[in-house]
Amino acid sequence: MSPLAHPCNVKEFKVYVGLTEESMTQVIQSGLKNTTESETFDVRHTNKAGVVFPTRYVKIEPLSAHGQSFHVSIWHVALKGISEPTFVEGITATYEEHREVTVLRHTLKYLRQRRLLTPFQTIIERADIQLENPLVTRLHESIVLQGDWERAENLLHSISDAGLFTEYLHSCQPQSMWKRVTGSDADGDVPSPRGGHAMCMDAENQLIYLFGGWDGRKSLDDFWVYSVREDKWKVLSHSTRHEPNAPGPRSCHKMVFDSKTGNIYLLGRLDDADVRNPIARSNIPATAPPPFVVQSSTVTGPPFIMQSSPLRQQFTPPSNTVAPVVPSSAPRTYCSEFYRYQTRGIDAGKWVFLSFDTAASGGPPLVFDHQMAMDSEAQILYVSGGRIVDGEWETSKYSGLYSYNVRLSKWKLLQPSDTNTTSPVIPSRFGHSMVLEPKAKQLYIFGGQKDEKYLSDMYVYDISSNTSTELFSNFTNCGGPDPCFTQRAVIDPLMKEIYVFCGLTRNPAGSSKNSVLRSSPCNWIFRYDSKPGKWYQINRHLDSPPDEVPVPRFAHQAVYHAPTRTVFLHGGNAGGLSALERERSTSANRNPDGNTGSARPTPSPPDEGPQPPTQVNQPIATIPATTAIGAQAPDQRQAAETPPTEMRLDDFWMMKLRRPDEEEVIRQAKFHIRRQQFREMCEEDPPVKALQFLQNEVSNVVDHKNAEEAETFRSLLTHLLAPSSSHSALHLPNPIRRRLSDVSSESSWHSPSSSPPPRPRRGSRGEHSDAGSGTWTSQLPGEGDDDDHGMEDVEDDNGTEVSYSGRGTAETLRGIIDPLEIATAKKAAAAAGEPGGEDDSEYEEKQQRAMLKPVSITSERYKQRMDVFNSLIRFVAEGQKEPVGDLLDLVNQDAIELVDS
Repeated sequence: MSPLAHPCNVKEFKVYVGLTEESMTQVIQSGLKNTTESETFDVRHTNKAGVVFPTRYVKIEPLSAHGQSFHVSIWHVALKGISEPTFVEGITATYEEHREVTVLRHTLKYLRQRRLLTPFQTIIERADIQLENPLVTRLHESIVLQGDWERAENLLHSISDAGLFTEYLHSCQPQSMWKRVTGSDADGDVPSPRGGHAMCMDAENQLIYLFGGWDGRKSLDDFWVYSVREDKWKVLSHSTRHEPNAPGPRSCHKMVFDSKTGNIYLLGRLDDADVRNPIARSNIPATAPPPFVVQSSTVTGPPFIMQSSPLRQQFTPPSNTVAPVVPSSAPRTYCSEFYRYQTRGIDAGKWVFLSFDTAASGGPPLVFDHQMAMDSEAQILYVSGGRIVDGEWETSKYSGLYSYNVRLSKWKLLQPSDTNTTSPVIPSRFGHSMVLEPKAKQLYIFGGQKDEKYLSDMYVYDISSNTSTELFSNFTNCGGPDPCFTQRAVIDPLMKEIYVFCGLTRNPAGSSKNSVLRSSPCNWIFRYDSKPGKWYQINRHLDSPPDEVPVPRFAHQAVYHAPTRTVFLHGGNAGGLSALERERSTSANRNPDGNTGSARPTPSPPDEGPQPPTQVNQPIATIPATTAIGAQAPDQRQAAETPPTEMRLDDFWMMKLRRPDEEEVIRQAKFHIRRQQFREMCEEDPPVKALQFLQNEVSNVVDHKNAEEAETFRSLLTHLLAPSSSHSALHLPNPIRRRLSDVSSESSWHSPSSSPPPRPRRGSRGEHSDAGSGTWTSQLPGEGDDDDHGMEDVEDDNGTEVSYSGRGTAETLRGIIDPLEIATAKKAAAAAGEPGGEDDSEYEEKQQRAMLKPVSITSERYKQRMDVFNSLIRFVAEGQKEPVGDLLDLVNQDAIELVDS
């Protein structure tokens, strides 16, 4: 049995598995709670290719204990899996086959890179495996072996049509393009400045609904709809409190839209009557029936300061404000009302009061700063977290995870709050984010606040199994955003991405209660296509004006239109700095991408609403009242710790994420191809012809707005002005060399540069002393004669004798023409012109001349063309191209030490 909480208990750990002790792979990194309860973790059991791997050895590596400077204790570990022999044998056989194919594919990649085409083709034929998509193979032949640039560019369109670029396009990090939405209603009105409001979207009809919020003085109950197609606002109700069965003023509530029925569901609130200052429990008369009732009185003393949530910033009512009168016979109750608004059918435009108190029917209690998500296909609504409103502000209470079956009108508790159970569940929180992955039926829950702590953890809740898994205990340490509160998140299931728009965070240099707003927008992408997922910051697109971007804020709202991949963001609280002041303060320090990355303090304020009272057992400094929104009493400026005045916003924005499309990928690919074509023209064609090609054909595929591409384009002139570089000597098998020599001497053929083909290299190790026999040898250049010690004498293009050593080096191998190249060249020539209208001698001469084409591919040129090919296949889906990585990487450090010793 495990002991109670102990500082030696392991806190963070890693697990490795493998078939041997020498070769093990990390399958999980996670942490344990310091409790007696057992915890279960899902361990990765497939590789990147999706192949299940067997395991014989397991290694657990403790990283830290719950106490500092303590040794680690692990009390009990159990491993669950399938050990049935027949099943394991089948998995092992499949895994071994996968390993064999992987090794062969890496070998094929290596052979092709080194120009060993004959063994390359032999392995493919004998092993009956495929290195890559046939279209990619043709692209390699066109670029590297044939230099057929036109065919290569035509193949790009075929590869795009086959969908081989789609995976790359999805993986590209997008950049934001913001645009201010300025539409209004027929009277020129728009929703007033507010924060803590609720929004949802009818994606099919492109309608955005907005309700309630907090304007800094009161809760709101106006109801609006915005038409994206018409760019117009329309007020549905100036005050829903006067409508039957409709909700009253509130903030910190949530709404979701059911795309199947066209209904809107609304739950939760924080209104003005919920947050009156409580009286300390020690001052409550013993005879007072619960709940204790506060009679009408003039508000005096400390202001309404919210300790639990920063969304309702400090608000002090005027000194003559009188609190609402609550008769003693009618004690204040806190009920969780549940509403539905109908947008379709004969009852369109009407509210339905679904429940007076969801807690009475097994649902959540009255909460604020919670989260909701709707599974329209299953007709299930999910509610997560939130701080409970019960009038007892001295202690923080949180709600759990609930589901609501729309068809059955039935609530169900999926996971209780962690304060009410000892079993492992998602920690309680409010002001967090939750999105639904409709295909996988999973909820992603992350961030928010618990007590005084801002959270940076992330959990995924699997609906079908009712289990939760921690993806990140601290996503900040994994490249994600800082711990934040009231960040807004939307999801794109097709792209497998979550877009996060940050809110408040903590000042690292200050206390844990010092909340800050960043001085520039801080937006993030979380890609969950692989576990645990990766974080990327969204930067501004170069075409987006630096000043056309929303100021940092919290208590805002965001919705997402998946068909057009557009985010809509409205309102919120920008703290006490005006938009003009913020722009002036950040423009001087803005980076080229429009981000500054700095943070500025703002008051630590629920999701915008009337300020709940502070805990009565804590002393509070008295701060003079705010006389108006955006203005302060003169003596308020004298307090050094006085937070700046709030500034609530009414601006409305749309954001599109710009990614490269297929045409952009093809343009970039053509730029790579034409650059190489130009380099070769500089060596073979007249300079005027090469210059015209640069100015017309290459320039047409350059993005001149991209500074890096423009600089690369300008640098190409150096190839035209610089003298031709000497190429590595080519080495030919003896029979091929003799035939090429015959062709060059008997015909009037010349290369485009008017220089003859390279002469046979003297002393080639492809020749024996009886050169006339024309026998083949398996020796590479540099092998065979002991007295040369691996040195070989060759002649350069000027006839100068040079020596080199390079047994089997990459440069040497690339400089040897493979017999398969000659056969391929002849085949291409035959396809270009069949004998007809010409005698057999002319046709034979054409075939012999075709054999000369590979001679122009020197070792250096072969490498250049391979570099072009490699730069193009990075756009191709991983499963459709040669494997990633180099076979040379298998020569690890131990092998190097062995060679050195």
